[in-house]
Order: sequence, then C-alpha cells, then structure tokens
Amino acid sequence: MSKPELPRGYLGPQPKFSEFKLSTLSHNDPEITTDSNEIEVKFSMGQPVKVTGNLIEASTTKDYSNHLFTQTQGDVVSYIVQMPSTGYYKLQIYALPVSDESKTLPGVYNYLINCTRAPKAAQPFPKQYAQWKEGCYLYEPLTIANSNGSVAFKATVPSAKSVAVTVNDSWTQLKNSGGNVWEGPVQITKDARVTLNVNYGGDDTKYSTLLEYNL
Repeated sequence: MSKPELPRGYLGPQPKFSEFKLSTLSHNDPEITTDSNEIEVKFSMGQPVKVTGNLIEASTTKDYSNHLFTQTQGDVVSYIVQMPSTGYYKLQIYALPVSDESKTLPGVYNYLINCTRAPKAAQPFPKQYAQWKEGCYLYEPLTIANSNGSVAFKATVPSAKSVAVTVNDSWTQLKNSGGNVWEGPVQITKDARVTLNVNYGGDDTKYSTLLEYNL
C-alpha cells in the first residue's frame, strides 16, 4: 500500500504543542512503522491538560477512534492504539489546558502509522467521556468479553468520593485501595451495558459516567 500524500506541516508538532508544554516521550518521529497492530504512544505534560484523539485509516478516511484509548498517569498521557488491519493510519492528538474552559481542543500533534502486520484481533475500547480525560488511568479491564463472569476493575480517578460500576441497572461500588486508586470484582452478564462512574461529593446520588463498554 502506497504512502498517503499529506499536507505540508501536517506531521509532527503543531503550533500549540510547545505552548501547552507538551513533549513526546515514546515516539519522537511522527512517522511510525510497526509490525504489531497495537502500540502505545506517550507524551509528557508540563501542566495539567485535557486530551483526546482520533484514529483515521488513511486510504478510506474511516474513523477507528473506538480503537484508541486515552489515559493519564501523573504527568504522562498515553494513547493505546489498535489497528484492525494493515495499512496507513493517521493518529491525531488534541489537547487543551485544564484551566481553559473552551469546549474545543485544538490539534497539537499528528502521526502517520504504517501497520505492516496485524497479528492481534482488535477489539473496540470503552467509550471515554470528558471527565475521564482529566487525569484518569485504567489498569484493567481494557476490554470485556461478552460472557457471564467476574471481572476485576482497577482505575485511578482523581478527586473521587466514590466510584461504581453499573451492569445494566445493577450497581457495584469499588473500594478505595489508597490514593486515588479504586478497585474490586464486578459480576458481568452477557450483552450488558457496563459503565464506570464517579461521584465527586455533594449529592451522593449524582454520578458522572467515565467509561462505557460495549459488549
């Protein structure tokens, strides 16, 4: 498959990248060739930023952002990228300082990924809601098999008063295991709607959805 033509200046850091005090950690070259269809791209943050991204197959312009998982641990933001098949993909990174109230995140860095082999079956990651992208980190599970059984959950959720997993209408409270880490086993049922939710205090009944799994 031939390399796609890209606009001049598209690859690499965009004007806001250094202004927002971001720097590359794992992949300094914006052109990546990989014989694995799962990679993790990491950035260092010099200030708290909210981040998102999208994954586009270059030849078809199809959006595969459900195969992109964004999370933050300390001052490191990481993007786990799964490519369903071989070919060229555009990984587009967006960011904005947490202190900025704007709803629009500007593009800050663009990669072109050449995936030469796809040995791993790609499964969609959970949908990530806005508050997830402000400092949260998921240890497990990145994906959930569509079957009945117990699944271990573990996540870092800053400033949470309580964290719960819903399976359809059934709620399971996770336990705080120190710091901002919450974990516990959750009973999953086939074809269920599964969400990870947070309560930040105040009204004990008010939870915000952080992640939503599609079984």
